[in-house]
Amino acid sequence: MSIPMIPTGAKRKVAFIGTGGTMASVGKGALDTVDYGSTGQLLDAAQLLARFPEVQQVAEVVAAPFSAVPSTRLAWPDWKALLLLVEQLVAADPALAGIVIGHGTASLEETAYFLSLTLKVAIPVVVVGAQRPSSAISTDAALNLINGVRVAASPEARGLGVLVLLNDEIHAAREVTKTSTGRMQTFRSPDFGALGHADGDRLAWYRKPLRRVAPETEFDVRGLAELPRVDVSYTYAGSDGVAIRAFTAAGAKGLICAGFAPGFCTPAEAEAISDAQRAGVRVMMSTRAGSGRVPHTTKLREAGILPADNLNPQKARILLSLALTVTSDAAEIARIFDSY
Repeated sequence: MSIPMIPTGAKRKVAFIGTGGTMASVGKGALDTVDYGSTGQLLDAAQLLARFPEVQQVAEVVAAPFSAVPSTRLAWPDWKALLLLVEQLVAADPALAGIVIGHGTASLEETAYFLSLTLKVAIPVVVVGAQRPSSAISTDAALNLINGVRVAASPEARGLGVLVLLNDEIHAAREVTKTSTGRMQTFRSPDFGALGHADGDRLAWYRKPLRRVAPETEFDVRGLAELPRVDVSYTYAGSDGVAIRAFTAAGAKGLICAGFAPGFCTPAEAEAISDAQRAGVRVMMSTRAGSGRVPHTTKLREAGILPADNLNPQKARILLSLALTVTSDAAEIARIFDSY
């Protein structure tokens, strides 16, 4: 006897916003799992729902129009537009139980973390993607979409911030990152693991995030034309600080150093950082290691560099950029990184 994926009864209403990406891509044929981007064919939200009609078995899912593009093109203007669209959908329809956003996996974790820090809605928001296009014989787009809807419709998902769902795993936006170019289990939360699983019989939850998440955050970007520029400098053996000087010259207000673990840079980079700080750039230390927190060592403290906790460089960049919209004070920025 088959086990239903959700209990019987009235179905909850979920909105689906499609932004494009692999899950919306149509390749050259059923065996095309690599070169599908060359066709330029992307399904919008309504077309993707029509391609996988089984999603309507787990909730009443309605499409919300948005641009369908590769996620390599998504940045601040799109994030703001997504934020505003989510809030408009909630304001227009009090019956919405949750929202699912389809997204390319390249920058999925960054969009999810930004929204988890800035949204002002209480219903669950779940970001989903796929490693294989919707046209592939082995696509994961269908089940990821269905499971994302299940999570978004779940009362247990409220209060957890924006969530990410792929490969049957439910992750917190703050912690999840893409770890493999092509494998299905690419999205992982290195330090702490998944929050739960979308199993065939039910959603199984195991833990909750402790850091502050939407809507209870201090960041309001709705009236901003742009975010403060924050760049990432990647440390490597012999790196000479040229990138740091270029970012400073380009007008960076903040800099994330993706340093050697557990939080070091080269002597040449340290000199460039000192020059950047004299120019008013706020510098924080993350690492290229992929997991683990940066301790606030004497060396960092004497250099005036703040640790980015255990955030990876791309997420530390987002949090610093948002922090700079409310303060430039080092102690306040340190508090923000301890809170989010």
